[in-house]
Amino acid sequence: MHEVIREDAHRLYGFSARKEGDMFRLLISVSGVGAGTARMMLSSLNHNEIEKAILESDLNTLKGIKGIGLKTAQRLIVELKDKLGKHTGTGEIFAFTDNTKREEALSALVMLGFGRSAVLKVLDRIIREEKGLTVEELIKKALKSL
Repeated sequence: MHEVIREDAHRLYGFSARKEGDMFRLLISVSGVGAGTARMMLSSLNHNEIEKAILESDLNTLKGIKGIGLKTAQRLIVELKDKLGKHTGTGEIFAFTDNTKREEALSALVMLGFGRSAVLKVLDRIIREEKGLTVEELIKKALKSL
């Protein structure tokens, strides 16, 4: 399950498999990809096909999905290839709470002036090494590494 709360709507998305929900959350983490686009992608291809297309940099497969153009397909590959490559075979991406904490810590550190890609790498490493940290602990550990 994934809940999206907006000014004008509360939406709840449900998935038949945990991996499908994890893929949905990964997809919406890419700038320019919203819940509707991610849902369309998962309706067109299953999570394994999307993962394979991203890992193999298969632009044509991604562009074949309604609503996905060249730039969005390229952005999906650039932003998700490393994340998916690290987690292939483990079946674990991030727990939902870790992903929310990660996004909050990322936002705070980017506002402090750190580069988004550098912060993402540090946060991903910290979350992999230590589970269950608070947002504050994540930020403190990331600041020591940046």
